[in-house]
Amino acid sequence: MRLPLTWLHEYTTPDLSTRELATRLAMTGTEVDRIHQHGVPSTDGFVVGKVLTCEPHPDADRLRVCTVDVGEETAAQIVCGAPNVAAGQTVAVARPGAVMPGGMKLKKAKLRGVESAGMICSEDELELGVDHDGIMVLDDAIPAGTPLADVLPISTEVLELEVTPNRPDCLGVYGVAREVHAITGSELAPAPWEDDPGDMPDDEDSPAGIEVAVEAPDLCPRFTARVFEQVKIGPSPVWLRSRLIAAGQRPINNVVDITNYAMLLTGHPLHAFDLDRIAGGRLVVRRGVAGEKITTLDGQERTLDPDILVIADDEGPTSLAGVMGGERSEVQPTTTRVLMEVAVWDGPNINRTSHRLALRSEASSRFEKGLPFESAMAAQAVAAQLMIELAGAKLAPGTLDVNVGQGWTDFATVHLREERVASLLGAPVPRERIVEILTALGFGTNADDSAGMPVSVPYWRRRDVTREADLIEEVARVDGVDGLPATIPPNRTGLPGRLGARQRIRRRAEDVLVGRGLAEVVGWSFTDPAVLDKLLIPAGDPLRDVVTIENPMSETQSILRPTIVASLLDVAAYNRARGVRDIAIFESGNVYRKHGADVVDPASPADEHHALAGLVTGRARPTSWADGDGASPEADVFTAKGLVEAVLGALGIEWTAEQTIRPFLHPGRAALIRAGDEVLGIFGEVHPVAAANWDFPVGEEPVAFFAINLTKVYDEAPDVATYRDVTTFPAMRQDLALTVADDVPAARVLEVVRAAGGKLVTGAEVFDVYRGGQVGEGRVSLALHLEFRAADRTLTDEDVTPVREKIVARLTTELGAELRA
Repeated sequence: MRLPLTWLHEYTTPDLSTRELATRLAMTGTEVDRIHQHGVPSTDGFVVGKVLTCEPHPDADRLRVCTVDVGEETAAQIVCGAPNVAAGQTVAVARPGAVMPGGMKLKKAKLRGVESAGMICSEDELELGVDHDGIMVLDDAIPAGTPLADVLPISTEVLELEVTPNRPDCLGVYGVAREVHAITGSELAPAPWEDDPGDMPDDEDSPAGIEVAVEAPDLCPRFTARVFEQVKIGPSPVWLRSRLIAAGQRPINNVVDITNYAMLLTGHPLHAFDLDRIAGGRLVVRRGVAGEKITTLDGQERTLDPDILVIADDEGPTSLAGVMGGERSEVQPTTTRVLMEVAVWDGPNINRTSHRLALRSEASSRFEKGLPFESAMAAQAVAAQLMIELAGAKLAPGTLDVNVGQGWTDFATVHLREERVASLLGAPVPRERIVEILTALGFGTNADDSAGMPVSVPYWRRRDVTREADLIEEVARVDGVDGLPATIPPNRTGLPGRLGARQRIRRRAEDVLVGRGLAEVVGWSFTDPAVLDKLLIPAGDPLRDVVTIENPMSETQSILRPTIVASLLDVAAYNRARGVRDIAIFESGNVYRKHGADVVDPASPADEHHALAGLVTGRARPTSWADGDGASPEADVFTAKGLVEAVLGALGIEWTAEQTIRPFLHPGRAALIRAGDEVLGIFGEVHPVAAANWDFPVGEEPVAFFAINLTKVYDEAPDVATYRDVTTFPAMRQDLALTVADDVPAARVLEVVRAAGGKLVTGAEVFDVYRGGQVGEGRVSLALHLEFRAADRTLTDEDVTPVREKIVARLTTELGAELRA
């Protein structure tokens, strides 16, 4: 909703700047999307002028040279191209130095050789209307030199409000004024509908010449109508047109503009019928007939069905109830009698009709939220005032009111306890302050009741405030949620205010990656089914059995992601397309399986788990002086392995790598992460073809990736970190060189070494790998660094030699290893 501040200030003027007011509204539940300027940014330089002379331009047929009295000693010479400019007119003048809408600053200029000191303005140029064919002609009684802002609303700031669905009362200017009054303490003017020139509804006093029947009372709880005669159709005054434009409406004629103005002011939509074009002088509110057609005001023919509510006359549908009027009964330039209809419609039905016909309107957006019965007569009162004032209309006696709602005049009463306020908010609020807040919001209170304060709910909040907690929320948001202390509810004092075990594990794992230089990213859980093809996932793969969203926002977000690698590739590709070559990112989030399919273990029973995944491409680390003339190494499968080792090592989990094959990972450069019999995740390099689907050049640089199933890690990580004393006895270090078959993983070699060495082997690692003619085809040479240590003594050669021989024997028998000299 667009709210011009000059309009708001007619009813309340808070002592706040525009930005302070926007912040206060946002902090109390009415979001301000943006603030923008309508009209001129400054009123300086805009004055009323009198055209003294108007002569043809000597060198241009369409230009006139005017002498204009602008209230100064010397009249201004202004060249004007408007066809309607003439001597004797009172006009709007922009002087040199004035800034026009859009930011253009006027200067003295020469037009076809004649000097011009300003501009005679049209409505369109000042954003006061849509007429740009000629200049504005003002009332001759206005003296020359009068500031134009004293005469016309040429400048206002506009708040763009995002009103929540539970507050349709704030879809009207006066409703927002009521809210501003409550949250700022500014004075509130009386409601603009208090002076109603018409009669209140009376079944025995209805306007002549019209009959209304409601055949669908469940969808139309109230229908009111008034008749206006001797109506003169014409343009609205400038103040009304400019106000509608600032609020986002297009001026049409005085009657239609009045309906829009009354709607924006009260929040309740209206519709004007040409009474003489209502066939039979009778309106019927009924459900549509399947196949029935209507041409709406936008010129579109629409096909109806029984779920769509219409207003019909003797010739068929003439309006889509609560959505848009029909072309057949719209107000014309020749209209002299107007039927002003203000009704209350069923919100869900209006919402369904609007979506089914793909027809959104200002009316439907209000009715679908549920409007109160009482506001119908508020809109009628405002419209009646303006019809008499601006259209010269005569209001026929009586108001037709087909009121089929039951019990709608009853006001709800909710009891509010001070102790409950303090309990929910964590701090007491004095009763006087509670009464002050609720009274300002329009609630009725009885502060003298000691047992519990009875509060009557105003009609415009009837649907929203129904229980004690709702009243407490009103008190909290107006009193200032930001001022409430941080407290633990009294009934939950037994809970420690700290992270849970799983939260600590996840934080520790994430901190390790941050410490290694990875940046955290957050991706969508929704994804495109096409990513499965981009990841080369074949038919029948468990990853194909995805969770489909029933009501997706779009086709590209219609499934839940079965793996996190696509999210990371999306982010990496986005950054690479913007010139970032070295990328190191990670994400912590959920992945989803339909029938227990798991990215690393199809037999896993988990349907959903929390994953920690990372992706690194480009340089594995920044280049430094120690690299000499060469760059630092590129990220590869070992980079991913190192990150996995850092994470699981920090969590105290012992693990091994086991070679595997996955469609989206490079063959021979992928491995499972195992802890005993449990698969914790996967790491490797993204398949070059899959990476190319995200525009990574094939063969240029690898894309390292890993994913850890944190849900399983939670169970594997020790609950309590244990430590061993640092021994005072030195270690004995020996190297061992051997050859094994090329297909024997180094991890398997180290596993055998540790098993054979027992407790005395406290360290084992590969420090050199060699392939070549000296070791034979199909063989690989591994150089191992072994560390032996005892906790109770210094080891000797006699202690270590038997252990070393046992290790060599196990390697020979189990892996076919050969000891090198």
